[in-house]
Amino acid sequence: MTGVSGSWIGRGLVALVSVAVLLGTGYVWRSVDNLDSDITRLAGLGLGNGSDGAVDILLVGTDSRSDAKGNPLTPQELKMLKAGDEVATNTDTILLIRVPNDGSSATAISIPRDSYVDVPGIGKTKINAAYGATRESVRRKAVESGTDEADAEREGTEAGRKALIDTVAALTGVEVDHYAEVGLLGFVLLTNAVGGVDVCLKNPVREPMSGARFKAGRQTLNGSQALSFVRQRHELPRGDLDRITRQQVYMASLTQKILSAGTLTDPGKLNELQSAVSRSVIIDDDWDVLTFVEQLKDLSGGRVKFATIPVLDDHGWSEDGQQSVVTVDPAQVKTFTSNLLDPSRNTGRSEYTVDVVNAGTVDGLAANVSGILTAKGYQAGATSSTPTNDRDSVVYAHDADDPGARLLAKDLGGLTVRADPSMPEHRIRAVLTNTYDGTGSVSDVGASSPDTSDQASTPAAANRAAITANSDGPTCVN
Repeated sequence: MTGVSGSWIGRGLVALVSVAVLLGTGYVWRSVDNLDSDITRLAGLGLGNGSDGAVDILLVGTDSRSDAKGNPLTPQELKMLKAGDEVATNTDTILLIRVPNDGSSATAISIPRDSYVDVPGIGKTKINAAYGATRESVRRKAVESGTDEADAEREGTEAGRKALIDTVAALTGVEVDHYAEVGLLGFVLLTNAVGGVDVCLKNPVREPMSGARFKAGRQTLNGSQALSFVRQRHELPRGDLDRITRQQVYMASLTQKILSAGTLTDPGKLNELQSAVSRSVIIDDDWDVLTFVEQLKDLSGGRVKFATIPVLDDHGWSEDGQQSVVTVDPAQVKTFTSNLLDPSRNTGRSEYTVDVVNAGTVDGLAANVSGILTAKGYQAGATSSTPTNDRDSVVYAHDADDPGARLLAKDLGGLTVRADPSMPEHRIRAVLTNTYDGTGSVSDVGASSPDTSDQASTPAAANRAAITANSDGPTCVN
């Protein structure tokens, strides 16, 4: 039962960030040094070297019932995690992180676990099976050839990790430079280490499979509650995509909490964070954590952004008709990641924050277009569905000749730009009516031709506006 065995989320990026934030004082430096020597390492993954000017990290959450050192979790810990004691190797959380070499920002891209992709040696299957299916296939063949169980298990696990790395690289077009893997326990430990994290729900929730029982509105969750919050996929309007949104807002809130002064100046919390990372995080052998920490010393919550790859259909079917899958277009995903991750393709756009108003009757239009604009490099502003007096779609800015507003108007298919002196500079508002037929509109959904421009056209069921780890409080979600 997927809801009970659950998926992991949040520890990955937060483990990364928690390493980064152990920096402010000499005490912190000592903590980082101890941490670097205590993290479990992996060799032989065949990773990249960061030659493109950024560090690209694959962060994977597994349903492991052991800690990073290979020790089985205690019965008390399994009970706390509501995990049971069955063995599992699913990678139910897959995040691709890009950090420029100057450490000025971090972008985390979620890949839905049911994304239907090509896996080396297996063929078309769900991406979360790349690790587990490859691992079991290699392990079984090794045992059949006379290899002892322990060595066969090691060979299978190494092959599974390599298959997942290669699959993500082929899907996104991004060469993976570093690898981090975290099991179930880390999520709870990191959350509790910072004293819990705030979330916000639009409606009350009571869903037994995940154990999610929450009131509506803003609330603070401990580690065990947070695990239920990010596990739930049943009884959500968009299923796994809504779960990903929950995961992202939770990561953003947790990242902000870790980066806050209250955590950075609290030796007790720093010790708990160090212990959590040491016990739950596995990284590749070539990752120089101390150098990476130095790169990230100026990172702030507002520069940590979360997004999701575009999908064609979150209720698709496998080629044999036996599995419900999330269908994706690899060409579209590559365009999306390139636009989102490559600063050189976003020249000028990142200086502008864009609010999107759905003034028509097309469901989800504002959120969909906002997500696409964020992928193109704009900062995500507010989204709303509000009737206006505008007959046609229009872009508003402080000055009608503002270059950012004109660029946005072009990106949206050639809209008119009008002046609104009440708007601050570098803030733009796009008002979309029922006549809108540009990027992200209904007429734009399902275009099958390869996208060779710098536009990442995304169906309405796919990406929403990117989430940022700022100090404005948690975004309310389903």
